[in-house]
Amino acid sequence: MSNSIAFLTILGKEIRRFTRIWPQTLLPPAITTALYFLIFGKLIGNRVGSVNGESYMDYIVPGIILMSVISHAYSNVVSSFYSTKFQHHIEELLVAPVPNWIILSGYVCGGIARGILVGIVVAAISLLFTEINVRHWEIALAILLLTATLFSLAGFINAVFADSFDDISIIPNFVLTPLSYLGGVFYSVNMLPGIWQKIALGNPILYMINAFRYGLIGISDVDIQMAFIMTTSCITLLTVLSLWLLHKGTGIKN
Repeated sequence: MSNSIAFLTILGKEIRRFTRIWPQTLLPPAITTALYFLIFGKLIGNRVGSVNGESYMDYIVPGIILMSVISHAYSNVVSSFYSTKFQHHIEELLVAPVPNWIILSGYVCGGIARGILVGIVVAAISLLFTEINVRHWEIALAILLLTATLFSLAGFINAVFADSFDDISIIPNFVLTPLSYLGGVFYSVNMLPGIWQKIALGNPILYMINAFRYGLIGISDVDIQMAFIMTTSCITLLTVLSLWLLHKGTGIKN
């Protein structure tokens, strides 16, 4: 019972944190998404025509939704946990009889909640520009949840190692954003020349975006089973690493 109370307390704090400042956390992705759909979907998309048999607008919708989920799940956990360290609230958690897996679950589920909520906002904005007929609900929801989980864990690890506010923006700006844009959000990997197709297949975000695209509109450039294997393997690895870092007190107890 005490573990469930601790988990719900951390999760409730995380949800109140990003909903209280919704003009900073939920409104910007709505505006950015509307611009994406207007510029890339309408203005450029009408000249591009179709991709793999789907209109360009329909093709980019899954990628833009998942890109928003990735960035917001990550940024929620990295900023929140680092703030906890910076404001020395972490000491209260460490001296309390709360298992490490409860601390990790609370922060990760907070990141998942924000990622999914932003995804719903972006999906609602997309309905102003096109109609979404979901082909495989179970695949779309599963990869959405797994992706939010994976990048919430990644944000947690970034926060553990961060020593300043600059450190929590390096990975999102120089790693996460480029990989997201190069993950096939706006194009099919089959459009790339030979060697670049092979390089693109080394980007894990490409598999998640294509699996989500398959769930929504039924087309993918990669094997869906491989996408799930890669995503769940990364989640397992990052979960073990996060718990080990908490156990060692890396970046927390020094």
